[in-house]
Amino acid sequence: GNIDRLPKTLKILLENQLRFADDESVSREDMQALVDWQQQGHSDREIGYRPARVLMQDFTGVPGVVDLASMRAAVESLGEDPARINPLSPVDLVIDHSVMVDKFGNPTAFKDNVAIEMERNHERYEFLRWGQQAFDNFRVVPPGTGICHQVNLEYLGKTVWTKEQDGRTLAYPDTLVGTDSHTTMINGLGVLGWGVGGIEAEAAMLGQPVSMLIPEVVGFKLTGKLREGITATDLVLTVTEMLRKKGVVGKFVEFYGDGLKDLPLADRATIANMAPEYGATCGFFPVDDETLTYMRLTGRDDAQLALVEAYSKAQGLWREPGDEPVFSDTLALDMTEVEASLAGPKRPQDRVALKDMKTAFAKVMEDDGKPLSTTEKGKLMSEGGQTAVGVEESYEHHDSQDVDLDGEAFRLNPGAVVIAAITSCTNTSNPSVMMAAGLLARKAREKGLHTKPWVKTSLAPGSKVVTDYLVAGGVQDDLNALGFNLVGYGCTTCIGNSGPLAGPIEEAIEEGDLTVASVLSGNRNFEGRVHPLVKTNWLASPPLVVAYALAGNVQLDLTRDPLGTDRHGKPVTLKDIWPSQAEIAEAVEQVNTEMFRKEYAEVFDGDETWKAIEVPQSKVYQWSKDSTYIQHPPFF
Repeated sequence: GNIDRLPKTLKILLENQLRFADDESVSREDMQALVDWQQQGHSDREIGYRPARVLMQDFTGVPGVVDLASMRAAVESLGEDPARINPLSPVDLVIDHSVMVDKFGNPTAFKDNVAIEMERNHERYEFLRWGQQAFDNFRVVPPGTGICHQVNLEYLGKTVWTKEQDGRTLAYPDTLVGTDSHTTMINGLGVLGWGVGGIEAEAAMLGQPVSMLIPEVVGFKLTGKLREGITATDLVLTVTEMLRKKGVVGKFVEFYGDGLKDLPLADRATIANMAPEYGATCGFFPVDDETLTYMRLTGRDDAQLALVEAYSKAQGLWREPGDEPVFSDTLALDMTEVEASLAGPKRPQDRVALKDMKTAFAKVMEDDGKPLSTTEKGKLMSEGGQTAVGVEESYEHHDSQDVDLDGEAFRLNPGAVVIAAITSCTNTSNPSVMMAAGLLARKAREKGLHTKPWVKTSLAPGSKVVTDYLVAGGVQDDLNALGFNLVGYGCTTCIGNSGPLAGPIEEAIEEGDLTVASVLSGNRNFEGRVHPLVKTNWLASPPLVVAYALAGNVQLDLTRDPLGTDRHGKPVTLKDIWPSQAEIAEAVEQVNTEMFRKEYAEVFDGDETWKAIEVPQSKVYQWSKDSTYIQHPPFF
């Protein structure tokens, strides 16, 4: 059968079936079912899929390493060589889920948080440090390096994988499963991968096929370009809303259309990352010139680039202009129609236009039986009055609380932004939105604006490269001045590691039963996830995170209402400090290949604290009966 118009994701599955065809785990009927899929756009056939590699993070990865250690102990007890037990598929485990924002808003926050992290997680790190030296085909990226998905995108992913077999080099698609749902971020690089449970990941690690139904594939056609002032975050929140409404649970989503030629790879990765939020198994972008441009920027060598291009074109995996594969169903978006957006208060698919945020929060309060009252002065202010004080008065509510924090007295009102976090691989992998945040901070600083005292601010990039280019662009100092100091390289706030709020703030929220807010550049905002006392959580682009830290409350229409006043008492609006596309593009030019090569040159080495962890150079783990975390499981 002709497979020219088969979706590229299914071509990858078909190649996998052909390579492992053995008439047992993979049959001719399995392959024929993939070819015949084009006739109906669906199939009831179950196939065995063997990804090239496995990606783990530290929380979900530890049980897998424990199982390997247990198998080694069993082999040793049988009088055999325990070193025979190793993963058969390459495994990378990235320690990224353990850093917490205990310290923030000061120059030593990163150093202090890392020290606390190492102490808090010493037992687990000791175990993983042992595994790092004990197993073949198993690599560990130490703490303080980056988020697994961003490290995967910037360094681990190859798009085309190779291995030596029977004296020759075999090339095949880079594919993976991961123990984190946002493994899908790598789809932006033309790599097919998604999150699975621990048992499936271990099966893949040990060379066993992952059982799956041949999926439906929904095509998402992108046309046009984003308008001035619109970010990749705005685009992904729009895409997430559309796909949730469409219904893509258990399906592949494959992006196509000539709009891709103007969509940077970092933007593609932002969209691919959110596949769990729009419900799909994956959100795949095919290989094209932009893939090669990104791989070249991030330091992949020329031989790899040549291989990716030659292989993808030979296999029909290269995106050609006008490509129209056969899909189960389709939908389309003209990117010129995307507007500035957030998502919340507790579901990532509930997009809210920036201009509607004030109304959206009022509805939250009304639904909770706490309707807001607005003073006359507040009404005048929202219509363009002259004093920022008037805006704050419009927040007042019978539950508002007086707070004294570090000698500064203020009133904490409903809608107060108590957490503003630039965090999560979703957006910190994207230089355009990160530089936009830095430039907005610079302009705000020039105007004399300050972060409100009740806001807990944090900057937790997904890799050290982000720090390099923020410093090179001269904007890290501006972010620091507004309290967005580096707190760590990890998931932090997005997974609930936001750390405690200041004592007086927590007391005020509890005493007044206040409905307050967090604004974060993450992908998850379920109630109670970010912080147990914060009822409303809003996903936003990094520059909007900074803007809301300045405003201090979500009861604003930032398209009209001022963020605060300048040194002369004049109101400053968001458009007064929002950087232009030209300014952002100029700043992004600071990002260069040497930054990636420098930071990833010793990615598996770790800092001196990691290196100093003492572990026995043994093939078998020395189990501790006193451990409350890692015990020898009785499987054997």
